[in-house]
Amino acid sequence: MAVIRGTALTNFHQLVTELGGNSRTFVAAAHIPYDDVGRHDRFISLPNGAGMLEDTAAALDTPDFGRRLALRQGIEILGPVGLAGRNAGTVAEAFLIFDKFMAAYGPSITARVTTHLDPELRRFEFEYLLDPSPPQAQAIELSLGVTLRVLRLFLGADYRPVAVHLPHPALTPADDYQSYFGCPPSFGEPVAGFTLRTSDLQRPLPTDHVAHQTAVDYLAQVIGEFGPATSQLVRTLVRQLLPTGAVGLADIARHIGVHPKTLQRRLAAEKATFGDLVDQVRRETAQRLLLDTDLSLDQLCRQLGYAEQSVLTRSCKRWFDMTPTAYRNTRVSSSRRRPLEQQH
Repeated sequence: MAVIRGTALTNFHQLVTELGGNSRTFVAAAHIPYDDVGRHDRFISLPNGAGMLEDTAAALDTPDFGRRLALRQGIEILGPVGLAGRNAGTVAEAFLIFDKFMAAYGPSITARVTTHLDPELRRFEFEYLLDPSPPQAQAIELSLGVTLRVLRLFLGADYRPVAVHLPHPALTPADDYQSYFGCPPSFGEPVAGFTLRTSDLQRPLPTDHVAHQTAVDYLAQVIGEFGPATSQLVRTLVRQLLPTGAVGLADIARHIGVHPKTLQRRLAAEKATFGDLVDQVRRETAQRLLLDTDLSLDQLCRQLGYAEQSVLTRSCKRWFDMTPTAYRNTRVSSSRRRPLEQQH
C-alpha cells in the first residue's frame, strides 16, 4: 500500500475545527487512525489521506483547504529528510536531498529539479505514484503550499517563484493562486511544481555540517526499505517525457541508468511489461486532459507524444470505446473525474 508519514496531515484537526467541522468524522470515514494524524513515527495510507482532503474540502465548502493547511506546516513535517535538506550547502543541494531521500517520508512520492529550455530557469516537479490515480487536487495544492514555505525558509519570506504548475483546473479564481503563490499559475499541466531561477537554487544555506551528515547517514541506512518499485519509476519517467515523444524502452532505460534488457527483467519480476505501462500512462493522461481541460486535440496529441490525431482517435476508441470528442462530451454536468477503475 502507498503510505506517507502522519506528519503530512499536521494541524489537520485544528484547521477542521476552526472551519466548524469534526475531524474525527473525516478520519474515521477515511479509515485513518485518529492518533496517527500528525505523527512522524506513524505511516498512513496516501490514497486514503488524499481522498480525505477532497471530502473535507467539499463537506466544509472550502475549495482552498489544501492551501490553507499548508500555511500551518513547514519543512519539519519531513523529519530527517527536512533536517538534511535545510543543512545542505545550497538550495539546489537541499532539493537533491529531497530527491534522493523522499521515499523515507513517502515511498510513493517523487520530488526532483529538472532542466528548462531557458538555462536561467529550472523546474521543480513532484508526483504521487498512485495507480490508479485518485482525485488529489487538494493533496497537490497542500504539497505545493508546503514547498513554497520551504522555498521561503531558504530564500526569504518575500520569495516569489517564476510560475506555479498545477495538473488540475483552478479550484478557486486564478487570482487567488497568483496572490497565494506570488507568481502566475498554470493549470492542466502534466506535472505539478514550480519554475525557479537557477541563480536562486545556487544560493548558499546556513549549514550545520554535523546535523547534515548525521541526518544523511541515518537516511542512507533506512532508505532501502522504502525505494519505489521499478514499474512506478517507469510510469513517472514516461509521464514526464510523453510530450517529447522519447518514451521508448531505450529512452527510459537510459534515464534510469540500466540496460534495456535489465529494465525488462526487473519489470517482469513485478509482473509488468514496458508497453503496458506506457499505454496506461497515456490512457490516464488522455483521460485527465480530455475531462479536466479544454486543450485542443492538437495540443492533446503533443502532450501524449502522438504525431497525428488519427493515432489519438484509435487509442481513444480502444481505451474508452469512443472518439476523443465523444469522450470529452461525457463530462456534461460534472467536472469531477471518475476513478479509472469505475469506467469498466
